[in-house]
Amino acid sequence: MPALHTGIAAPDFTLSTVDRKRVSLAEALKQGPVLLAFFKTSCPVCQYAFPFFERVFQANRDGKVTVLGVSQDTAKTTKPFLEEYGVTFPVAIDDQSNGYAVSNAYGLTTVPTAFLIAPNGEIEVSCVGWSKRDIEAMNQRLAQYRNSKPGELWRKGEDIADYKAG
Repeated sequence: MPALHTGIAAPDFTLSTVDRKRVSLAEALKQGPVLLAFFKTSCPVCQYAFPFFERVFQANRDGKVTVLGVSQDTAKTTKPFLEEYGVTFPVAIDDQSNGYAVSNAYGLTTVPTAFLIAPNGEIEVSCVGWSKRDIEAMNQRLAQYRNSKPGELWRKGEDIADYKAG
């Protein structure tokens, strides 16, 4: 069951990215919808999921869409994860140094957990663990915001799990 459900306002936050830039949900929402994906670098399901979140990012790069990862690890630990799994979208740090404030505000109990947040700040899709159906729904919804067809996420011959618990 998702920590925060669809139809409610996503808590605002400001965090530093691995590049030491500041990012806030409110500022990102001014550009359009936000896909927010929480993870830990040691989580096997996160390791499985994040290359697919990268595909969502690549499929929606041409629109006013933000894909933002939120790592529950330090920047030092997160950077090698991003390199290993080919993640190029921005990633913010929500770790022990701030008491996991954002993760707690979103009621996280497991990772990966992802939210698609509409420009008005309302959670449209909430996904705990890996759910192929939810990732497809997020990609489809992002394409609707862009007035475009959804980008392809799955490659021919790939065996994509329908669900993996976080």
